[in-house]
Parts: sequence; structure tokens; C-alpha cells
Amino acid sequence: MGREASCKCDWNGTIAEVKVLLEFGEIILRGELRKRLPLTEVRNVKVLSDRLSFTAGGEQVQLLLGPVAAERWAAAMKAPPASLARKLGITDKTIFRTMGCVEDDALKAALGEAQRISAKEANLIVACVDTAESLHAVLRAARAQLLSDIPIWIVYAKGPGHSLNEAAIRDWLRDQGMMDNKVASVSAKLTALRFSLRKSNQG
Repeated sequence: MGREASCKCDWNGTIAEVKVLLEFGEIILRGELRKRLPLTEVRNVKVLSDRLSFTAGGEQVQLLLGPVAAERWAAAMKAPPASLARKLGITDKTIFRTMGCVEDDALKAALGEAQRISAKEANLIVACVDTAESLHAVLRAARAQLLSDIPIWIVYAKGPGHSLNEAAIRDWLRDQGMMDNKVASVSAKLTALRFSLRKSNQG
């Protein structure tokens, strides 16, 4: 589902320049207005001329995407939600490596759809972290595989009040030559960022 655009946003009468991302299960607004909206809380999705219109938390939102993009975004938002396994790119051909403690039932179920688990032969890494120290330890332990361009999902707690957040994760991994390319809501309490080796660092 992943879509991304830079546009003006009319949020209940407040106009702001934003970068908006439509990911599996949520809409993310960055820039002059910062919001994270689960699609389960979005209502009345429709296209008004060149605008994508919807309500969120009882407030009216319009994204000035242009007529073609607005239609495509509306269709994607109305589509049935994908499974967590699909969000994470897990299929019956996936061989994964887990790092940290996988305690979330939804994540366990998604990983159960993979072919098998193998630390040495993995083509995907799923790392659950809750502190900067655990993140750094994961990156040290997985360094050789990450340099071989095996992608890694960093799974961490949603919302404020936690010692590790999205900005800190992005800053640290980008400093290590990685680039985030997907975000996925794992459960009510967890979210995840997917990183791969930055193209300029390959080869």
C-alpha cells in the first residue's frame, strides 16, 4: 500500500505543508503538522475535486493531492487491510532471524507464516528492541548480514514515554549506512521500521 506525497493539508481549518505517507494500517503526516492516524480511526473517505477528504477523531482533514492521486489514495484507504505477515513481507519462502524477545502474539503469528527460522541462512531479520543499548547490540551482532544487504525490521514500542523512539532509531541506523524504506504497525503497542543497506554503500 505504501504511498508518499508532499502537499498542503487542511486540518480542521489549519493549513500546513506536509509530507504524507500512506502505509499499511496508518497515515503519517510530517512537516509543519505531525500526526499518526490508524486507518481504523479514519472515516468518510472521499474525493472532492483535487482533494482527498476524510475525518479523523471527529476532525475534518483534506489533503490537496490532485485529482488522480486523490482517487488512488482513496481506493487504497478503502481496500481491506493486509495481514501483518504481508506488511512485513513474510511469505512461505522467508527464512528469518529473530533478535531480542518476540513476545507479541500478532508478531509471533506473522512469523509463523515464514518457511523457517535460521540465524545463518536468514533473508530477513526481525529485531525487537526497547533501549538504545539493545538496538546497538542488535546492529553489532547482525553487522555482517546487514552489509550483505539483508533487510532488518526494528520493532519497538509505540507512542511517547519510551526510552527508544522513531527519530532515535532512524538517526542511529542512517549513521550506520542504512536507510529506512517501510513502516508497519505491528499491534496496538508495537510498530516497526524496515531498513536496508543504503545503495551508495553497496558493492
